[in-house]
Amino acid sequence: MAKMHVNPNRATDKAVRAIDRKREQERRKMFIFARDHADLLATKLVQRLIDKKIIETTSVEDIRNAFEKQLRSLHLLEEFDLQLKLAPVRTLVQDPNIVTLYLTQFIIEDLVDHGSIQDVFGEDIDIYRAVDSVTKALRPK
Repeated sequence: MAKMHVNPNRATDKAVRAIDRKREQERRKMFIFARDHADLLATKLVQRLIDKKIIETTSVEDIRNAFEKQLRSLHLLEEFDLQLKLAPVRTLVQDPNIVTLYLTQFIIEDLVDHGSIQDVFGEDIDIYRAVDSVTKALRPK
């Protein structure tokens, strides 16, 4: 009887695919949860950013609406667009929350130019931590 040859690369490939599937499922769940609870998350997020003195604004409602719009549209993003958006902050932390990374980059890149924003303060990591303190509830246990 011939001995069956086990290719070590095959086992590695299976493990990598399993990890990728798990991350993709986790990401989809987070995006759907963010969409379904966008109004509450946006309110908490704006309040946290103001409390931590990360943003100064003339209209809290305008900023809340901007965050709500982003949270509602996360699940519609193409993979390429998402990766392009996350590229500058991808290495900010070791095991990042993808929603937190996206919102951090949104604040740094897009919200700065919003008409109701007077100023954005803090380093990228400070903004990430403030956002993550709200969005960590999205991550499955």
